[in-house]
Amino acid sequence: MTDEQKQKITELRLKGMGYKAIAHIVGDVSREGVRYYCRTHGLVGGSELITLNYDLQRKRPDYCKQCGGKLERNAHSGVKYFCCDKCRRAWWKAHPDDAKQTKKKAYELTCQYCHVKFISYGKADRKYCSHDCYIKDRFWTDPNTEVTAIEIKKRQEAKEKTTGDLKLRRIS
Repeated sequence: MTDEQKQKITELRLKGMGYKAIAHIVGDVSREGVRYYCRTHGLVGGSELITLNYDLQRKRPDYCKQCGGKLERNAHSGVKYFCCDKCRRAWWKAHPDDAKQTKKKAYELTCQYCHVKFISYGKADRKYCSHDCYIKDRFWTDPNTEVTAIEIKKRQEAKEKTTGDLKLRRIS
């Protein structure tokens, strides 16, 4: 398939024409060839949906949101915003409010192990602020002993040493 044929198929599909009609107008391409091209380039569905998908596809970013590096995409891959996992993680860490989970209800809870307050999004029955606290509570403590205020203070101090000044943590 030539570039002219690809351009013509895209143009006709955006006008709302069907695969068979496009194949007849373009000429050397079969109905299945047109269908395959349309499916792999986001030109599937009704004319309004096709126009919307095509516009979204043209608005794909060319540069990484975090470092500004050029994005390399596979021919039929989805929308890509980051050049690597490192950039993706760094960007989401710096922009936590842009996440979908902020639309979920936020619950302020207290960790059962270190008694530090933390925020859980969308889940009110969390018990621990981190996996470390879960492991320490489950495997390092005796279930038959009662936790005293002194022990809680020690746990909180140990937690502050490892996490710094941050006391409220975001979970999920």
